[in-house]
Amino acid sequence: MATTDPAAVTEQFAAEYARNAVPTMLKAIGSIKRYNRFVLLGALLTSYLHQAHYLWTQNAGYFAYLVPLIFDAAMVSMLTVVRTSGIAKDAKRGAMVVFAAAAMLSATINFASPGSLGLRLVFALVVVLVIGVELVAGRIRPDFAAIQAEAAALLAAVNDLTETTPATEPTNTPTVDTTPAPTPAVDTPPETAPVVDIPPAPAPAAITAPAFTPIPVARPEVPAHLMPTARFVIGRHEQSTGRPITTDELADLLSVTPDIARELLHTITGHTPALNGTPVTGGAR
Repeated sequence: MATTDPAAVTEQFAAEYARNAVPTMLKAIGSIKRYNRFVLLGALLTSYLHQAHYLWTQNAGYFAYLVPLIFDAAMVSMLTVVRTSGIAKDAKRGAMVVFAAAAMLSATINFASPGSLGLRLVFALVVVLVIGVELVAGRIRPDFAAIQAEAAALLAAVNDLTETTPATEPTNTPTVDTTPAPTPAVDTPPETAPVVDIPPAPAPAAITAPAFTPIPVARPEVPAHLMPTARFVIGRHEQSTGRPITTDELADLLSVTPDIARELLHTITGHTPALNGTPVTGGAR
């Protein structure tokens, strides 16, 4: 069913207008360029035939048809350079000078041809028309600032219309009383709770943890004859590997137990390794 809300109709129109604005603009620009091309070709052809006829009467021979063609082609080429964006400015200035010289020469030939003054002026203005059409064709492009301003104005108009549109009339709906019916009051005497004497709970007894007394670790005795050999092995190992020797490596090299190897390391290097997970303190013997 079609809507009758003015705000909805306006918003729909604005959306359709915005959707068709760009294709319509591009189509118009394409049509303008086609008409400009037709005017340009018609003006060049008119000027070319007029100049060729005049030069033929001046006994220029077949060059009468070649010279105007060269000048017209030069004019179109120079105008293309001038109106194309991205080309260096010095190239555009040089193209503009060549174009002006060719246009003046072409207009002079058209004006110098025999005929009445008005007819000669018309043929001279044909060249001016070529100049104007090409300059305008090079500047045909969308005006994005104007498009943005028009879109903003259209959106503001839609917002104003939406704000000023009165809201639809509310529908009268019967009010249903949902208040619950009052409950009749009944006089009930309050019940008295019996008083029960509850003895207080006894306080928990404090648990005292027994003091931890570390058990001294018995350190094995190191045989005195192993000291020179162990010192030599430790130094040789550090020179060859570049790192300190471990307890297991020293025990393997001396064929002793790890406890004796640990005591040897402690005595020689002052290092205190761990014994069964418990650090062993003390200095060198």
